[in-house]
Amino acid sequence: MPRTLPASTLFFMSPDQDKTLSEANTQKDTHGNGGPANKSGEAIEAVIGGYPLTLTSLDKVYWPDEGYTKGDLIGYYRRVAQWMLPYLKDRPQSLHRHPNGIRDEGFYQRDIRSQLPGWVETTEIYAESTKRNLAHVLCQNEATLVYLANLGCIEIHPWNARVGSLDKPDYLVIDLDPGENTWDEVVEVALVVKAVMDRAGAACYCKTSGATGMHIFVPLAGQYGFEEAEAFARRAAELVHAQLPALTSLERSPKARRKQVYLDYLQNNIGQSVAAAYSVRPRPGATVSTPLRWEEVKPGLHPSAFTIQTVPDRLDLVGDLFGGIMGTGIDLKACIQRLKDG
Repeated sequence: MPRTLPASTLFFMSPDQDKTLSEANTQKDTHGNGGPANKSGEAIEAVIGGYPLTLTSLDKVYWPDEGYTKGDLIGYYRRVAQWMLPYLKDRPQSLHRHPNGIRDEGFYQRDIRSQLPGWVETTEIYAESTKRNLAHVLCQNEATLVYLANLGCIEIHPWNARVGSLDKPDYLVIDLDPGENTWDEVVEVALVVKAVMDRAGAACYCKTSGATGMHIFVPLAGQYGFEEAEAFARRAAELVHAQLPALTSLERSPKARRKQVYLDYLQNNIGQSVAAAYSVRPRPGATVSTPLRWEEVKPGLHPSAFTIQTVPDRLDLVGDLFGGIMGTGIDLKACIQRLKDG
């Protein structure tokens, strides 16, 4: 039998105006039939934060090996919403949908205006590729987060900048993307990145990617453009590569770096995104992109430890470790000068 998370997680932290799971299961489904509406292909009506949603196919299995369902995914996002939403609010979302679970390739959806309920906020952004404005979802509240999960957005991808200042990111990102490397090798690279940032006088924060790599963030507080952010990220990556030439690579092509960790500094452009803190990934184990203390980044650590089952309890225990990325930004010019002087 499939193993699932407790059904109560679906409506965890429901405020008074929200329907509970038992109440929602007695509602009529969207076809007007009475009785429980949590069977495959049927729907339930819910209200979250005062916003009405129709949730469909909650028992559809998204992770076949573990038996985790779409309902489990929604329950997880409800459980972590209070910690996750600060990293999503006012940021256009890049929608990557897996409506049939992780064994399907999934697809990206760029313009979604035709099917959105009226309460979901969007922002219009001109796309050079299509020569027109596209509507991008803004995940402003828990109801929208649940709505996206109901669409099959297993992972949540916010842009690096917010509406009103899309040309000035709140942080820069260095994405450690391993080839045929062990996790301990990723850890080794991450610690050298940390040492370079310390040398520059730049605060930095790390999280598992939720896949095989690690993301390292540096707060900018919207003070600089993407060109400046990328230049600093590139310089830091070059210094890391100089220290670990056999283990790391600046080559974008996977074929050119089969046994090396790619130091990806190219995520620092308008419209680029990486999985958000606390985002689930469409991978075996239902792993989660999880912020870490730097003291935890050591041999023996493994991203498989952070899943939709373990991360909520971790958050209850340690709280959010990632808030610094939204704090006071670094003095970019001073940091660049220190790297030159060193």
